[in-house]
Amino acid sequence: MLKEKVKSSARLSVAPMMDWTDRHCRHLHRLLSHRTLLYTEMVTAPAVIHGERDRLIGFDASEHPLALQLGGSDPVDLREAARIGAERGYDEINLNCGCPSDRVQSGAFGAVLMTRPELVAECCAEMIAASPVEVTVKCRIGVDEQVPEEVLPRFLEAVAASGVSRFTIHARKAWLQGLSPKENRDIPPLDYDLVLRMKREFPQLHLSVNGGIGTLDEAESFLASGLDGVMIGRAAYHSPADILSDADRRIWGEGAVTHAEDAVRDMLPYIERHLADGGRLHQVTRHMLGLFAGRPGARGWRRVLSEGASRPGAGPELVLEALQRVEDLQQAA
Repeated sequence: MLKEKVKSSARLSVAPMMDWTDRHCRHLHRLLSHRTLLYTEMVTAPAVIHGERDRLIGFDASEHPLALQLGGSDPVDLREAARIGAERGYDEINLNCGCPSDRVQSGAFGAVLMTRPELVAECCAEMIAASPVEVTVKCRIGVDEQVPEEVLPRFLEAVAASGVSRFTIHARKAWLQGLSPKENRDIPPLDYDLVLRMKREFPQLHLSVNGGIGTLDEAESFLASGLDGVMIGRAAYHSPADILSDADRRIWGEGAVTHAEDAVRDMLPYIERHLADGGRLHQVTRHMLGLFAGRPGARGWRRVLSEGASRPGAGPELVLEALQRVEDLQQAA
């Protein structure tokens, strides 16, 4: 059953990140891990309805299991966007109740929805009615002067009443007044204990934790503590091999380690197709810069790609040149 398969994949997921988790990034991540649940960047419901869908929400079948994250607060728009997403073949439709950006606030969605659980419940009920695939929610523990210990359980209870049974909780408050979106990723303190407490209070819900998690060891620790899933963001982007290469074996007990070198070679046919369709090399390779983070040759790998990938005519041979520098240094070490 698809729902159970996706729920199993949610034991480990890569967070939706604006300007980062596009289809090129997701293809790389899928080569490193076959099981990890991947998410799109957040796309607003009106954009899905009225925008260029192939560009905004197009994906390759190889990216499954894959979730579409929607932004919005209008139940009618979200219902239609969820229907379109499910029709397009996404395995999950996720509602963003955690993004703290100014643009999101002005549109009355994202983290500000933590103050309106009844509206979130209404939106989710409409999405569930329109979508044959599971509807989930990503939220914060609260915003601004809210008291998370009071707000978060009320939010979960209200939204769960609409039929949502799977939540990802970013274990930080969002300060909508006074902090930038970047600062909101680091400055508000993490409260993992509150997320663990929510799992004890709502054992029937599937709860994943997000925020500040940087290693597979940490992910395994959270799973061992009773949480159902772990979502990793920036660490999975900046050091994808460290997070994803051994994830299938360690998190699901299957498969083998996928080496970064093999992932690079496996990316070449994808890169060739992208270039044949009129794309540019740097659009893909900007997501590959951290593949060898912390390893001999990492600096040369980044330099070759950073300096050459945006040049006219740059192609797969540049990627192979960068890879050769890594392998030469590794052999010499």
